[in-house]
Amino acid sequence: MNHLAPALLAAALLGGPAVAQPKADDHSAHHAAADTSDMADGEVRKVDKDAGKLTLKHGEIRNLDMPGMTMVFQVKDPALLDKVKVGDKVKFRAEKSAGSYVVTAIEAAK
Repeated sequence: MNHLAPALLAAALLGGPAVAQPKADDHSAHHAAADTSDMADGEVRKVDKDAGKLTLKHGEIRNLDMPGMTMVFQVKDPALLDKVKVGDKVKFRAEKSAGSYVVTAIEAAK
């Protein structure tokens, strides 16, 4: 029986680097971490500035319980469309609003 796997798992879980915790009154660190964790991965397929729409091929969008697919999104702020071009790999946040799916934030994937 292989006893190496459980030992490696325990070492990985217990031996990881220490992470500094934000101060109790430092809410900005908490919000910054929350902001990136709920972003989905995608690739820009079409930018339609006239209609205020963005076509994305995306992975799972957890907060919407949506599997990966290609679809058209409205954008909350038309200025978001100036940040991207066809072919860009992005991270984005989307919400459901008034029956439509709306991109509320987008940035280049790192």
